[in-house]
Amino acid sequence: MSEDRSGRRGDEDRSGRRGGEDRSGTRRPSRTRAGNPARGNTRPRQANRPNPAEAGLDPARVAARDVLRAVRERDAYANLVLPALLRERRLGERDAALATELAYGASRARGVLDAVIAHAASRSVEEIDGPLLDVLRLGAYQLLRTRIAPHAAVATSVDMVRAEAGPGKSGFVNAVLRRVSERTEDQWVAELAPPADRDPVGHAAFRHAHPTWIAQAFHDALGADAGELDELLAADDARPAVHLVARPGEISADELALVTGGEVGPWSPYAVHLDGGDPGRLDAVREGLAGVQDEGSQLVARALVEAPLDGEDGGRWLDLCAGPGGKAALLGALAAVDGATVDAVEPSDHRADLVRKSTRDLPVTVHTVDGRSSGLEPGYDRVLVDAPCTGLGALRRRPEARWRRRPEDVAGLVVLQRELLAAAVALVRPGGVVVYATCSPHLSETIGVVGDAVRRHGLIGLDTGVTVPGVPRSTRPTPGRDGSAGTHVQLWPHRHGTDAMFFAALRRPGGVA
Repeated sequence: MSEDRSGRRGDEDRSGRRGGEDRSGTRRPSRTRAGNPARGNTRPRQANRPNPAEAGLDPARVAARDVLRAVRERDAYANLVLPALLRERRLGERDAALATELAYGASRARGVLDAVIAHAASRSVEEIDGPLLDVLRLGAYQLLRTRIAPHAAVATSVDMVRAEAGPGKSGFVNAVLRRVSERTEDQWVAELAPPADRDPVGHAAFRHAHPTWIAQAFHDALGADAGELDELLAADDARPAVHLVARPGEISADELALVTGGEVGPWSPYAVHLDGGDPGRLDAVREGLAGVQDEGSQLVARALVEAPLDGEDGGRWLDLCAGPGGKAALLGALAAVDGATVDAVEPSDHRADLVRKSTRDLPVTVHTVDGRSSGLEPGYDRVLVDAPCTGLGALRRRPEARWRRRPEDVAGLVVLQRELLAAAVALVRPGGVVVYATCSPHLSETIGVVGDAVRRHGLIGLDTGVTVPGVPRSTRPTPGRDGSAGTHVQLWPHRHGTDAMFFAALRRPGGVA
């Protein structure tokens, strides 16, 4: 059976090689306006503007390369750039699927890819022209983490560079990728990763393409279950399923699964899982009957509504960190069923508009103010603090995020989290409940913040697990000096198939006057 140069058959023998001479990869320094020979003179361009000289190239790979370029040059978000680019270029379903796999996969695996590329090129990735590095990452990902034939991965990468930068630089890319193709990913890991016997966390981090500091944070959060770290990192490095939320009062999860061809989620009564595809094309999503939301995030909203109050629920609910609006929309739908109302706070004008769009026709009022000084009238029955955080629990859905975050980010976010939780305590009525949540399992952002709030504000920690019955191995005691911190819920992708959400329910003492 014949094959085109794109290699889409993908199930053939990996021993295939593209012919041609092997080059050393050595290149003469090129001048830039700054006089720096480490960077080439390929001018940056907008990611959604294909080069006319590339008309004969594989459109899926060109799209994936342009996403990597936008991330590198403009600090763009891959999950925002790619959908817009696919729509603009009108890629077919098959090409769109390949572009998505390559763009997101290469973004997730960047740390491993860069180590392999640096070894194969005999220079650091910082010394390689940015546009060439984008293509090298794309080619190395195909060689190491897909079943695409090696000669096709190399040939299509070389073609892209030749069309944009000429034969000299394409020869360098050819030589580097040929060297990458000489070993499997496991063989490269064995050669380049820290030894597993001396640095098990560092070894697991390299194997599963995570910065070591993030792997260490996961290890610490697992506690007595730290032996699951390898399984956790593997799950966090895999492409996640699409989770939908059925809007209460409009459609049930069973009905949503029936009309979308998905499966009802195991934990949230509103969740439906899809294997893939573009959920934005689904009728149920376009008509506002459903939305896209991780099942773990759905459980956070459910925990707020289900947490036991001291006294009656007067129907005043508050989402203190509402943008971009997913949890506010679910809370608004539940409030409509229960006869309650929701105030949603978001300081960013753009994100506040997203909240308004998500909660249209629901009993939700959006306030574009800082949650730390909202000016709202105290006395809320239920307050959700889904605090800004490092986002370490959602890395699988934000492909490049793991390589952007730094350990020093944590301290500043913890200060903000404590201030927002203190504001929530001031706004909730005596006997009311605050649910504190983060999409991060980092101990400083989770039990550290909760323990501080219990100590400073005299809060009563509740048994958070009762708000999400049936979710196994999720509830743990929250450390506290007198046992008043209650329990919290920590979800994990390898156990629950969700993002690594943390949440804890806290009650303000005093009861109803």
